[in-house]
Amino acid sequence: MWIDRLELRDYRNYETLDLSFSPEINVFIGENAQGKTNIMESLYVLSMAKSHRTTNDKELIRWNADYGKIKGDVFRKYGKLPLEIVLSKKGKKAKVNHLEQRRLSDYIGQLNVVMFAPEDLNLVKGSPQIRRRFIDMEIGQISPVYLHDLLTYQKLLKQRNHILKQNYGKQAINDVMFDVYTEQFIEAAVKIIQKRYQFMELLQKWAEPIHHGISRGLEQLQICYQPISGLKPEWTPTEMASFLEQKLAEVRKREIERGLTLVGPHRDELQFLVNGYDVQTYGSQGQQRTTALSLKLAEIELIKQEVGEAPVLLLDDVLSELDDYRQSHLLNTIHGSVQTFVTTTNVEGIQHETIQNARLFEVSQGMVKG
Repeated sequence: MWIDRLELRDYRNYETLDLSFSPEINVFIGENAQGKTNIMESLYVLSMAKSHRTTNDKELIRWNADYGKIKGDVFRKYGKLPLEIVLSKKGKKAKVNHLEQRRLSDYIGQLNVVMFAPEDLNLVKGSPQIRRRFIDMEIGQISPVYLHDLLTYQKLLKQRNHILKQNYGKQAINDVMFDVYTEQFIEAAVKIIQKRYQFMELLQKWAEPIHHGISRGLEQLQICYQPISGLKPEWTPTEMASFLEQKLAEVRKREIERGLTLVGPHRDELQFLVNGYDVQTYGSQGQQRTTALSLKLAEIELIKQEVGEAPVLLLDDVLSELDDYRQSHLLNTIHGSVQTFVTTTNVEGIQHETIQNARLFEVSQGMVKG
């Protein structure tokens, strides 16, 4: 799949913008704070219906404008697919082929993207919350059912926490709805955990050989999904549900004391081991970067396998963060196979034919020439 055209109206620092792209490599060159990342973000929002930089959609609308709009013409193997996201103070609307979608989960997956930015190094060295978000966003692109289950889970988590807060400091909870929510919560949690295990197995399959190649055969990457301690991936849904029920019963008193649900996928972790060592704790900066790069390249292959088409790759100011060897490995991998968007302050230090043959756009003060 590839993006042929992008139109922006009152988005971030762009009043209007209309660009056509190469199906191969597109490079945006300019100084910092000129609007390069805003273009990349708009492509991400066109795909995921949300920003990777903020949870507040109002920040995406240009100052003093009533609404912002992102339109894109995407080409997939079955033909052209117009997509549109309209952002307003009241919320957002998503259209596929000019038809408004009732649920955002019906929209996501029409355009698959893989974003790689400097902050993605936090995938390895950042908080567990960042890794959980990574899992949820990537599975959501290839499984609308997962997004639906996740929204159900989050709603039940909120309801369960609300009752826990109401009963803060008490010895027990005498509320029949709490038991109902807990039962539904466990059911939704099992669906999420099972899907995450399946996804991690696929990601491991692709990331391990990629990492082995980038490290010149010196390192072995292992991805470990860590749900509630003691839960096994080979268990049936019934066995998982029984285990979760037991764990929730064990922590009930602590949950009431804290007013929070202490067990569930919202507290799961993802661990990366290189040659058996936790790369977050013991890995060098180079190993952490290789792990992050391996994950992103594995995402491309995984989406390609699951969807039947390569996703679009967004490289936001990341080439300068990689040394020459990792940079070359990345560019060799994508060469001719993935539509790629790159932002950089200059291309002089990037000696690679992929960049030399790219379509170039110059960005300055919210104006784009190319």
